[in-house]
Amino acid sequence: MAKNQLLGAKGEELVGQFIKTQGYEVIEKNWRIKEGEIDIVASDRSGKITFIEVKTRSNENFGHPLESIGPAKAHRLQRLALAWLVMHGKFGSDYSIDCASVIINNGKYEIDYRQGVL
Repeated sequence: MAKNQLLGAKGEELVGQFIKTQGYEVIEKNWRIKEGEIDIVASDRSGKITFIEVKTRSNENFGHPLESIGPAKAHRLQRLALAWLVMHGKFGSDYSIDCASVIINNGKYEIDYRQGVL
């Protein structure tokens, strides 16, 4: 694995641990179809499905990690979420798309979790 892939995997692991402390259950990680990938699929205590996009960086030299989610990426995330719901027999279920940024530097990390972004 390349260094940036390892960093991304670590960020997804940290966000997975974080959301579990918030009462979420992780259903699936790195769900992939031809159009793209959903980093984390989870459900909250009410059963609402949450799709989580995780952006991980080692610093903010090129801006905040969530700034990399532009309109095209947002539309792709929405299409991927709907595809997951259809393929898992949950179309019409309550869902949200959340985003999380993780900055990992010198063994320390900071998570910025934003609910209902899309």
